[in-house]
Formats: sequence, C-alpha cells, structure tokens
Amino acid sequence: MEAVKEGNVLGTTEQTHQQDLERLKSLRYMDDDFMTVCLADNLEGVELILRIVLGQKDITVKSVRTQEPMKNLQGRSAILDVHAVDSMKKEFDVEIQRKDAGAGAKRARHNSSLLDAHILKPSDGVEDIPDSYVVFITENDVMHGDQPIYPVDRYVTIGKKKVLFGDGSHIIYVNGKYRGNDEIGKLMHDFSCTNPDDMNYEALAKKARYFKQDEKGVATMCKIMEDMRNEAAQQAEQNKAKKMAIRMLEAGKMSLEDIADYTELSLDTIKELASQSMQLA
Repeated sequence: MEAVKEGNVLGTTEQTHQQDLERLKSLRYMDDDFMTVCLADNLEGVELILRIVLGQKDITVKSVRTQEPMKNLQGRSAILDVHAVDSMKKEFDVEIQRKDAGAGAKRARHNSSLLDAHILKPSDGVEDIPDSYVVFITENDVMHGDQPIYPVDRYVTIGKKKVLFGDGSHIIYVNGKYRGNDEIGKLMHDFSCTNPDDMNYEALAKKARYFKQDEKGVATMCKIMEDMRNEAAQQAEQNKAKKMAIRMLEAGKMSLEDIADYTELSLDTIKELASQSMQLA
C-alpha cells in the first residue's frame, strides 16, 4: 500500500512537471512575470524597450530593480523600476508595468506619485528631481484610439492655447495590439511571441530562449512555478482561516486568544480582523 501511495505521488509530481514544461512553451513577455524574469537583469533588453517607447536612442540603463517579486504568472502586476541616463547626462526614472486591468487614469496618477516619492531623496532639492515615466504595456488597446503609443503629459491652458507644463512627469500607454511595420510594431510582436526564434530583437529573444530552451533556465522557471503553486496554496489556507476567524468573531462566543489558537493565526491578525469587523458594523 505504501509503495502504491509513493508511486501515485511520484506520478503526480511528474505530471505536474510536464504541465509546467508545456505551459512554459506558451509564455510570452506579455505574460506579467515572465517579462519580469526576462528583464530583471537584462539591461540590454530594457534599454531596447526604453529607446523604442520613449523615442530616444541615447538612453543608457544604469539599473533595473524588480518592484514586485515573481509570485504569480496569472495576473499579478509586474513592475520594473529603471534608472537611466541620456547622452546629456540627464537622469530619469522609469516604471514599466505590464497590465491591462488597473491601467486606468487614476491608477496611472497614483503610480506616478509613488514613483516621484521613491526617487526624491531627503537630501535632494525638489528642483533636482529627475524626470519620471510610468509606462503601461497593455495587451489590448485600452485607449481605443488605434495608436501605437499614447503619451500623457500635463498642459497649461493660456487663453485658447495649451502649453506643456514641463514638470517632468510622464505617463505612457503602449498598445500591445499594434503591429505596424516599425520599431514599436516589431517590439509588440516580440512581446506576444511564444517562440524566441521568431522574435525581431535578439536582446529579448536570448533571454526568452534561455528560460524556454536552456536546461538551467528551464529548471529555474519550473522552480518559480512550483514556488508560486506553494505560495498560492498557503494563501488559500490563510484566507480560509481568516474567514473562519471572522465568523467566530461575529458569533462572539470565544476570546481573541482562543480564536487565534483554533485558527492558527497570529493574535495580531485576529485583533486586526476584529478591528475591521467593528468598523464595518
């Protein structure tokens, strides 16, 4: 019986691994955290993207920081913080986000303000703050204007004229559906491409090829997917325990300490849930 059970476990593990390998073949840069995996240490690839999207060929990327850890290949927003400089030594910071949902105007404003707060150090004067760009690469044409790129800037209305405000804050939407025969069209093709050999830009293809075809790269991606499953399972268990704790709190028959002990949640978590329940009451 034990041997049969062990065989079932091994069979399930191997089946899951094969499913991961098949899923890996279908991943694209347009899949949130696959983009993060491929660009996290790929200065050349990020540089290529910024030069095309910002229309500035003299950009040099100094650093790329992953803002959101690689946790969920199915919908979690992937964000890269990029610090760059141009040929005139002008510094600027860019946030690249791959997401359709949550790419609305208020979200863009919120992200832009957070980026400004992040890059302004206590010792810096406000006038010294670098230009900032929040770039949304969306799979669909969220602006519905059939344009490859939608730049968003502030303008001052002076009589009948509109003059660029020039505060250095920029928001850019990139239409992932665009397929024109130009750089941005080729870039968006690569973002939606599952086969690295069919990509236009080698700076993007070589990283995708590593994680899809190289033995070490494939092993890394499979480990990431396994970690995501484990985290998702743990999160599901915690959510279940929280729901149970809320029902117990509403019943009012047990102390906070007993609820924490029964649900295996921390006492601080139970206190927070109790506070939230009181606010909603």
